[in-house]
Amino acid sequence: MLLFKRTLFCSFIVLCIVFSIPLCLTAAEPGDYIAIRKEGSGKLALVLNKPDAQGKKEGDWAQSLDTIVRDGLDFTKNFTLISPPLNVKEFGDKKNVTINFGALNSVGGEVYAGGAVSKKSGLINLDVEVYEIASAKLLLKKTYTGKEDQLRSIGHAFCEDLIELLTGKKSVFGSKIVFVSNKTGFKEIYECDFDGHGVEQLTNSRSISLTPALSPDGRYLAYTDFTSGRPALYIKNLAEKKISVASKSGVSIAPGWRNNNEVATTLSFEGDQKIYLIKPDGSLSRKLTNSRGIDVSPTFSPDGSKMAFVSSRNGQPQIFIQNIQSGEARRLTFNGRYNTQPSWSPAGDKIAYSTMENKGEIDLFVINVDGSGLQQLTRKSGENEHPSWSPDGGMIVFSSSRQGKKKLFVMSSTGENQRRLLQSEGEEMQPSWSLFRK
Repeated sequence: MLLFKRTLFCSFIVLCIVFSIPLCLTAAEPGDYIAIRKEGSGKLALVLNKPDAQGKKEGDWAQSLDTIVRDGLDFTKNFTLISPPLNVKEFGDKKNVTINFGALNSVGGEVYAGGAVSKKSGLINLDVEVYEIASAKLLLKKTYTGKEDQLRSIGHAFCEDLIELLTGKKSVFGSKIVFVSNKTGFKEIYECDFDGHGVEQLTNSRSISLTPALSPDGRYLAYTDFTSGRPALYIKNLAEKKISVASKSGVSIAPGWRNNNEVATTLSFEGDQKIYLIKPDGSLSRKLTNSRGIDVSPTFSPDGSKMAFVSSRNGQPQIFIQNIQSGEARRLTFNGRYNTQPSWSPAGDKIAYSTMENKGEIDLFVINVDGSGLQQLTRKSGENEHPSWSPDGGMIVFSSSRQGKKKLFVMSSTGENQRRLLQSEGEEMQPSWSLFRK
């Protein structure tokens, strides 16, 4: 019962490219995404040239932007970054500079990106051009403008456009991850950028705050808080700094947003622990589950029509999927005795979850929503828990004790490229990757 107790411990205790400032984007060429590299065929070979610049200050900005873009694209693991050849540009005269696509092709490049940095009207301008090397076709021409303290946002704005241009999918740039850390001596909720930068503390209850979840539009943070002496659902309006509390007695744990106006959580005010929908003001909307046993950890399909959750209705904790309209539920997981912490993928086709193995290790798995295609993502690496999908569905964030204390890690959705996200004190756990991108 160890894993299930951990998942439900609140209940058992009681009952036994960030865009903080808008950027000016101009001169974009509209069109469909460019399917240069087919899905599953490997990384895209990108020749990335550091932006040209005239003047020391502009040169410093160009160097910083080059680092930001390279680090951002490397984080996604979608690209093989290739340094440009020395003769990438051919100079006829000051006004006539051509790109040497033959040289780019000789180094194995498929896409070329280059540009220039300048200062105009007190603002930094990053002018970028992206070409398909084989055809010498211009794919993107765009200007990104911002203040000096917006260099990171400027660089990530370009990364976001580049990925969506080449894949047709949303990127991770601008998204946030919320998580729990005890580095202050209390379990508080924090937020960071998709790549671990910009850590910010969101709660200061000096008690226990757990299981954070951001609404799809990023406006509300729902979490479990022990300030009142029992686990209660708190919903914080991040812009207005206002907090609402679920208005029912008993316990309230493990929230999951269905849409911007409804968050599901487990309540016990009627005696048994069932899942209910709650409005952002803390008022009760309706009850979703009504079978015997404990129901927890709701997560919803992208359209909100179905809910995956953990239930003990058949004895041991297993994952079920329920149709919201009809109320009909079916069991999803049959491999493993203790399956918990489900997370529905943004594409709607898969669910990630955690399982306790026979030797006491906790590993992460992914399964198709029809029960097929079971795939193990982690193995022989301690306790791996609380998987959460990136907005593009290409990555998963999770907590792991593989290095001793629980820390946040990220990996591809297929289990590849597992690496630590943050370098900070204390333990980090219960991550949730926001679908909202600033």
